[in-house]
Amino acid sequence: MSGSRHVVVIGAGIAGLAAAHRLLGQNARVTVVEADHRVGGKLLPGEIAGVRVDLGAESMLARRPEAVTLARETGLADHLQPPATATASLWTRGALRPMPKGHVMGVPGTAAAVAGILSPQGLARVERDADLPPTEIGDDVAVGEYVAARLGREVVDRLVEPLLGGVYAGDAYRISMRMAVPQLFEAARTHTSLTEAVREIQAKATANTPTTPTPAPVFMGLRGGIGSLPLAVARTIRARGAEILTGTPVTDLRRDQEHGWRVTAGDRTLHADAVIVATPARAAARLLAPESPHAAAELRAIEYASMALVTLAYRRSDTEARLPEGSGFLVPPVDGHTIKASTFASNKWGWIAEEDPDVVVVRTSLGRYGETEILQREDDDLVEISRGDLREATGLDATPLRTRVTRWDDGLPQYPVGHHARVARIRAHVAELPGLAVCGAQYDGVGIPACIASAYAAVDQLGGDLTGVQQLTAHPVQSLHGGAGE
Repeated sequence: MSGSRHVVVIGAGIAGLAAAHRLLGQNARVTVVEADHRVGGKLLPGEIAGVRVDLGAESMLARRPEAVTLARETGLADHLQPPATATASLWTRGALRPMPKGHVMGVPGTAAAVAGILSPQGLARVERDADLPPTEIGDDVAVGEYVAARLGREVVDRLVEPLLGGVYAGDAYRISMRMAVPQLFEAARTHTSLTEAVREIQAKATANTPTTPTPAPVFMGLRGGIGSLPLAVARTIRARGAEILTGTPVTDLRRDQEHGWRVTAGDRTLHADAVIVATPARAAARLLAPESPHAAAELRAIEYASMALVTLAYRRSDTEARLPEGSGFLVPPVDGHTIKASTFASNKWGWIAEEDPDVVVVRTSLGRYGETEILQREDDDLVEISRGDLREATGLDATPLRTRVTRWDDGLPQYPVGHHARVARIRAHVAELPGLAVCGAQYDGVGIPACIASAYAAVDQLGGDLTGVQQLTAHPVQSLHGGAGE
């Protein structure tokens, strides 16, 4: 890509910013346009009781290189920090129980791995897997449907559901196994037994893990919060000559025979050789409708789940007798509680405890796909609901110093069965228009590394290199749950 090419990136979430960063590395002239008044999308830094916190996502998968590398490239190498503890629990069957170790997204390799979580009947059902005939998977299958057929519903309801719910705020009985747990999907296609497939995945992971005294962390955070990553990327790309327009909605995107593309952004008209659309599905559909109505129709069909995060700050002296050790806990919906997870943020992130040792920060999350009533409650109600569930789960009954409620309406795209094929159709329609590419959480994975990988693939596609798109199509980026309350 020559230096004379002008590329407009629509959307300044982490995907759009990462795309701009890569474009600058290819000597493009870049303009980033964002409707919101700030950059960062779902990565939002904040403060409570004088302590910096994340009000959105709080960790990133470190076993994929994209996010950690981008942090290093934008001046945050010294800020990278793994969780201080990765020990999480499940609040199920009336108690906080240690999260099992021997599983892949809640699917165990043996019945013994989930002893203490499942009932005796549930454990016996897991053991039957080895004797069952093969279950046809086909081109895709819902995670919950397939796992329940092999191991019983109790595994899904008490393990798979809370883990997937923490990532997607979705319904395990709708979520695509091909997209959400791709390694399990591939392994299950070549094994008659699901538990055998899980054991093979675990064996491969062990074989590929370096034998060091301190194994590499699965997840990584940033001192000051993950919300500092998009700010660092924005500073870096501005310093390298990119223009970032915030508070500037794009109202029209059209092909232009003279310039390639014409972008109407606020009161400005931008002429671009190429455009990357890095917005959520609904906004992308609106922008693409005039030039690619088929891509727009597919994008409009992508559903989202809304959620709310409740952040509570306590005096440490009020919590020491009640707040358990560990990073927090997940909550299976089958148990009938309202919150779906809680993170003991001061336990999990050493930098929070260091900023004010006398303050303890706890987060809860509420809202799953299809749940609308709970998110219509007032902020004070969500705080009281969270405090009630925390009290029942841990005994913590102290009055918080401060509380904050952050609502993420349509925050998480859903990946139902067939999503893989829908993404392929969207990309095929977009590819018919020269100088246009798309990226973001609705395509190849909802985690931060997935969004960045999607952005890099979009940039490379503009330059004629389809390797990244092909790799993501063949191997979607699995998003894991970083302990509790992501």
